[in-house]
Amino acid sequence: MLTLGISGHFDLLPGLYRTYMHDATACLVADGELVVAVEEERFNRIKKTNKFPAGAIRACLDLAGVGPGDVDALGYYFGRDLVDLGLGNFHVATPVQPVRWGVDLLQDRLREHFDWELPADRIMFTRHHLAHAWSSFARSGMADALVVVMDGRGEHTSTTIYLAGSGEMRELRSYSVAHSLGQLYQDAIGHVGYGFGDEYKVMGLAPYGDPATYREQFRSLYTLLPDGDYAMTPPMPDINPTVAAFYEKGFVARRAGEPVTQEHQDFAAGLQETLEILAMHVLTHWARQTGATRLCFTGGVAHNSSLNGLILRSGLFEEVFVHPSSHDAGAAEGAAIVAAARLGTPHTRVGRLTSASLGPDLGTPDEVERALRAWSGIVEVERAADVVDATAELLAGGAVVGWAHGRSEFGPRALGNRSILADARPVENRDRINAMVKKREGFRPFAPAVTPEAAATYFDLTGTKADHGFMSFVVHVQEDRRAELGAVTHVDGTARVQVVTPGANARFHQLITRFGELTGTPVLLNTSFNNNAEPIVQTVHDALTTYLTTEIDVLVVEDFLVRRRGPAARALDDLVLTLRPVTRLRQDWRPGDEVSGEVYLDYSFGPSAKVSPTVFDLLAAADGESTVAALAGTLTDEVRDELVSLWQRRFFSLAPKA
Repeated sequence: MLTLGISGHFDLLPGLYRTYMHDATACLVADGELVVAVEEERFNRIKKTNKFPAGAIRACLDLAGVGPGDVDALGYYFGRDLVDLGLGNFHVATPVQPVRWGVDLLQDRLREHFDWELPADRIMFTRHHLAHAWSSFARSGMADALVVVMDGRGEHTSTTIYLAGSGEMRELRSYSVAHSLGQLYQDAIGHVGYGFGDEYKVMGLAPYGDPATYREQFRSLYTLLPDGDYAMTPPMPDINPTVAAFYEKGFVARRAGEPVTQEHQDFAAGLQETLEILAMHVLTHWARQTGATRLCFTGGVAHNSSLNGLILRSGLFEEVFVHPSSHDAGAAEGAAIVAAARLGTPHTRVGRLTSASLGPDLGTPDEVERALRAWSGIVEVERAADVVDATAELLAGGAVVGWAHGRSEFGPRALGNRSILADARPVENRDRINAMVKKREGFRPFAPAVTPEAAATYFDLTGTKADHGFMSFVVHVQEDRRAELGAVTHVDGTARVQVVTPGANARFHQLITRFGELTGTPVLLNTSFNNNAEPIVQTVHDALTTYLTTEIDVLVVEDFLVRRRGPAARALDDLVLTLRPVTRLRQDWRPGDEVSGEVYLDYSFGPSAKVSPTVFDLLAAADGESTVAALAGTLTDEVRDELVSLWQRRFFSLAPKA
């Protein structure tokens, strides 16, 4: 049985609001095994995109070596009633659009992109939390478990409790959308200048604060009740429920880009404490009520790795599993599992997921070499005799390395195949990468990657069994090792650890081991290979683009070492400039003013930038074939710098002429 699961929307509007049907993904499940899984953002380069996952579907089919006709059914990650209700709301709000429903739109998109005529009875909609639950339990390797789904919302629920076992998923309790802990967290982070998709940033800020400062305000938002229940303060219509308590306190909301103050840190600490109190209230009750010793925790809230660490330390369970894609991308996999069950192939227990390397690879060795050498006018390319040893030497010498190898990871965290790596010891590496590569706030922590042999020496993994290979749990760094691991130990003495086994990622394990032999510390700083403007890199082109527009010292792609020949601004002339499918240009004129130009990316909350007349004209002339020099003629230093800045923010792509 071969089923395809997808998440995402139907491309009805370019600017479809970013929180609606986000995390577009495709997953291919064959006889219960997850064989390919990749998010659409890796292809269209839009973070947490909600566009139809055409690129991800194509990658699934190509990597599995199958065609549309080989797929038995398609599973969608929300129930049909909710999908059509949302579309009905869209029809009412935009009466110029034709009236279309979920099945029809899915058939249209498959026909448009793949010439695929899929019968309506092979398109199967799945309740959102059921999809989440099956995704997690199916990969846990457990025979039975308490399964807790906790996110912003499903159809009409925000948390659902299941008991899984014997091929069944039995629902015990659901909590309404009004009880949503995911929505509470998302609503609240606007007070400190963040929005949708930034929850992890506030989690990282929380350890700097004192939760007692605003404990009274946060406690006014909820009341704990018996039996794992709780009440939330009813919101006013269309008013964020967290606003009143902090408005009355006189808390001034931080705006994006403003300095982070102690008040903002204290707010983050109070919010994190509130999430932990409420989540643990629910989990404690259901652990005791069911007597379950194993937990599968999933949904967007399960990416709060600080909460996950607390679950481990609580001792409520003997074993905890958190899927590496617990957000809505993982629900696409669950939809594929449910679709197979409806066709008569219910899920049977398979081995635990040990590797998230489920996306496309970088190509054959010859393809990788050709792709790299096409840039030889800009970079030096060297095939290493032993790339692991050479990279370990570079890291031990203080280099920051972009590392691309094998199949990309499924989920929001790079786990050693699309990573930026550095020595985990000097605290300066944390500050350097935050400022010069990620261009993000200095309080943001980085994760340590460690070998299993050394894990307990450096980290307290607790007595609860868990898979630490997916960066899902924040644990305490052993007190006598915190100074040694300056770049990855957070302010509260914790770290979001990744334990790298040879079975999960042999090359990455070899690299950490060799680094340990050179330095005495088998721990590397590991963060996702991207900058602040893009998702994690997928292809050789993506890796080169990120390398050339950051201050990463060396790029390692499979067996090749890549070094830039000079500054990016000097490399522009012979590159072909291509506008992205979502790139738009516009000009604005007001009486008495000069005409001003702007470039923007046409999706919800897409970035924009003012551009000079020279650069506006250059972008307007871009045809995907002409080099920058041909478009511009003479390039001044000012124009070069402006183009590099726009390239860094991914308003267009650059590549060597074919």
